[in-house]
Amino acid sequence: MDIETLATQAGMRMTDQRRVIASVLSQADDHPDVEEVYRRASERDAGISIATVYRTVRLFEEAGILTRHDFGDGRARYEPVAEDHHDHLIDIQSGKVIEFTNEEIERLQAEVAKKLGYKLVDHRLELYGVPLEKKPKK
Repeated sequence: MDIETLATQAGMRMTDQRRVIASVLSQADDHPDVEEVYRRASERDAGISIATVYRTVRLFEEAGILTRHDFGDGRARYEPVAEDHHDHLIDIQSGKVIEFTNEEIERLQAEVAKKLGYKLVDHRLELYGVPLEKKPKK
């Protein structure tokens, strides 16, 4: 479901500007920070202020519609709450975030928790790396 639908279902009043922000976030294929959401939203509606974007993103996060990430670059970055679990690999040179799933990692995490006397109920895995090979310059 898109963010606007989820926000409406959560009882949130959806103004035109909130709809634009929800659309930007729903269509993002990356993990934008608030400044990037503002840049994209203001291209659609020049009347949107950065304060409105900050408030709206915070409301979406508090409603459980967005997940906030800190990938070590000093910026809070966002993505819609995922239905399916995934982890992240962050390229520390470019800042690119790659989503992935790995059943072996999932199994090992549950095994570690069990050995320590716990049942794993949630987790977040972020891997940080650099490309193995440099891409040739064009």
